[in-house]
Amino acid sequence: MLSPAFQPLVLASASPRRRELLDQIGVRYEIAPVTVDETPGEHEAPDLYVLRMARQKALTCQAGWHDAGRLFLGADTTVVVDGRVMGKPDNAKEARTMLARLSGREHQVMSGVALTGPHAVRERVVASRVRLRPLSSAEIDNYVATGEPLDKAGAFAVQGRGAALVSELSGSYTAVVGLPLEAVTDLLHQVDQPVHRWWVTPDE
Repeated sequence: MLSPAFQPLVLASASPRRRELLDQIGVRYEIAPVTVDETPGEHEAPDLYVLRMARQKALTCQAGWHDAGRLFLGADTTVVVDGRVMGKPDNAKEARTMLARLSGREHQVMSGVALTGPHAVRERVVASRVRLRPLSSAEIDNYVATGEPLDKAGAFAVQGRGAALVSELSGSYTAVVGLPLEAVTDLLHQVDQPVHRWWVTPDE
C-alpha cells in the first residue's frame, strides 16, 4: 500500500481522453484543469507551439499549488496541415471544412507534453502521421452531426467514431489521442520517478 505521504501526479487538463489514457496504465493522479490562451504565435512553428502550450498549462497549474514536492503534467495536441496548425472547429460548418481539407490526404498530429515540479521543466514533442480515407460529403455531414468533431483538433477523434475515417496511422497512437504515454514515462524516469511509482495498487 502506498505511504500516506504519497502525493499523486497532478494532471493540468480536463480532457477525458487524457484521463482514460492514464487510467489505462494504472497511474494515480489528481485533476487540476487550467485555462490558457491557445492562440498560436505569428510564424510560430507547430512543434514549438504544442510545447509552449504544454509547458504553460503545467506551470499555470503548478502556480496554483503550495506544495513544492508535487509533479505537474501538461499536454497539448494539434493537427498540422501544410505546416500550419489546425485547431478545434468553432462550429459545424468549420468542422465540415476541416474534414473536407483532410479527406484523402496525410497530415501530422503533434503532441507536446511537459513535466514541472521541484526540477527544471522537462518536455517532449511527439509527431505522428495520419491519413484519412477519401470522404464523401454525406459521410462528413453524418460524422459532424454526431457532435464528436466539435471539440477535437482537426475535427476528428481517432479513439471514437472518427476511427472509421482513418486509413493509416504512423507513430504513436496515444499521442494522436492526446497524451503520448511513452513520452510521459520517459519524463518521469528522467526525474527518478518511474511510472510504476504512480500505479494504483489493488489494496488501496
